[in-house]
Amino acid sequence: MTIAVTGATGHLGRLAIAALKARGARPVALARDPAKAADLGVETRAFDYTSADPAALKGIDTLVLVSSNDFNDRAGQHRKVIAAAKAAGVKRLVYTSILKGDASPMLLAQDHIATEAAIRDSGIPATILRNGWYTENYTGALGAAVQHGAIIGAAGEGRVNSAARKDYAEAIAVTALDAAHAGKTYELAGDTAHSGADFAAAVAKAAGKPVAYVPMSQADYARVLQGFGLPEGFAQVLADSDAQAGHGALADDSRTLSRLIGRPTTSIADTIAAAL
Repeated sequence: MTIAVTGATGHLGRLAIAALKARGARPVALARDPAKAADLGVETRAFDYTSADPAALKGIDTLVLVSSNDFNDRAGQHRKVIAAAKAAGVKRLVYTSILKGDASPMLLAQDHIATEAAIRDSGIPATILRNGWYTENYTGALGAAVQHGAIIGAAGEGRVNSAARKDYAEAIAVTALDAAHAGKTYELAGDTAHSGADFAAAVAKAAGKPVAYVPMSQADYARVLQGFGLPEGFAQVLADSDAQAGHGALADDSRTLSRLIGRPTTSIADTIAAAL
């Protein structure tokens, strides 16, 4: 069975390639710029979400569609990839969706809902991995948080079951390698829920400096994100995601992820330590 991974040079794609290799597979890395995937040590093919040439998928049995990080018609890009997979005779798709899928109130979920529908319409057997939040979403700016002694957000006292990207990457490898997962949808999240205050306390402990969680309104948080240089639309989407997290949109205590990968999910303390 030949497995290919889209977005292979991205954060999750690289980890998925590594997880597949660790399990004895020789996946094909699909990347817009193959030169950037040279260090992955696997066959690499040029592949772009916006054009999605079926020729690049020749001989691929299972295609891991890592969701695009380009928010310019993301669902449209995914539909092109799905159409290319169908034209190339791909036998199964593995798609990285969002926690709770069509039940999610998050604006961010809309592209994933549309993509899941396109996969169903394609008739290609699929495994849907509804990924929760990556803990790394919170650790990208830890230096500034420690410097200013504050972590801001719009989730209030809401709790999030985040997990490390490597945990989700292992779930990709496990499900891509076993056709028994075809037709299954998995809600994936970290074992332990945390609030913004919990996360700030963990950062403070790791850094040895006071760090507090500063709750904001959704509108104020969006304005601050724009002030950091994010485009207005993207800032609004992120602020909405945080606000919806405050109402449980990113909470899930099923422990499906840890059962799939056969170990507990990575603690936020470990991810924070790796980022500091």
